[in-house]
Amino acid sequence: MVEMSKQDMESMQEKIKNMSPEELKQFQKQQCIFCHIISGKVASKKVYDDKHCIAVLDINPANPGHVLVIPKEHYPIMPLIPDDIIQHLGIVSKAISHVLLKTLKAEGTTIFVANGVAAGQRAQHFMIHVIPRKEGDKIGLEIPETKIAKNILDELQARIRKKANELFGIKEEEIKKEEKKKEKEKEEKIEREEKKEEKPEKPAKKKAKKKKKSKKEKKQEEEPVKEEVSLDAIAELLK
Repeated sequence: MVEMSKQDMESMQEKIKNMSPEELKQFQKQQCIFCHIISGKVASKKVYDDKHCIAVLDINPANPGHVLVIPKEHYPIMPLIPDDIIQHLGIVSKAISHVLLKTLKAEGTTIFVANGVAAGQRAQHFMIHVIPRKEGDKIGLEIPETKIAKNILDELQARIRKKANELFGIKEEEIKKEEKKKEKEKEEKIEREEKKEEKPEKPAKKKAKKKKKSKKEKKQEEEPVKEEVSLDAIAELLK
C-alpha cells in the first residue's frame, strides 16, 4: 500500500470537511472493509443473511465460532442506527447465540458491542460480537470491580437519569411521584406486618362432633308430642 504524503493527507482531510453528509457516508462506505464484505467484493464465511443484516465468522476469532452480526447499511456507531434496525440486530444476535450453544455445545456466549474507539472499536462499521464460551477458555473479557463513594454514585444517577428521561420523554415530576407512591406502599406494608405480629392469633375453636342419632331417636323427634290428660280434667269437661 502506497503511503500518502503529508500534503496529500491534508488535502484529503480538507476534502472530507467540505463533504455533505451523504457524500461523507458514501466515502466511508468506499473505505469500509465490512461494506465490501456485504456487497460481496470481499469473500467471507457467511452464516446468516437477510435484508437488514448479515452474520459472518470472524477470521481472527476470540474462540472458534466467533460471529459478527453486521447491519447492511453503513453505521459507524450505535447512536446513528434507527431503532427498528438495532431491534432487528438484537433479535438476530439472540438467535445466533442459541445456534452456537446448540451446534458447538458451548457453555455460554459473550455478546458485546465495542461502541467507539475508547471502547475498543477497530472498524468504522457497527457490529455485534457473539462469542461461544467454555469454562476456562481464558478470553480476557472480565470487567473489573472498583469501589465508588456514595455521593459520586448519587451524582451519576441524577445526571444519567435526567438525560435518559429527556430522551424517553419522561418528566422528572412523574418519576418522583411514582417513587413517593412506592415508598408509601412499602411503609404501609411494613405497618400491616408489624400489627399482624403484635396481635396473637386466637386458637381456632374445635367443632364439637355431632353424635350420630339412632333410627329410634330420629323417629321420636319426628312424632308429635302427646299431651297427658288427667281424669279430673275429663270430669270437669263432662259437667
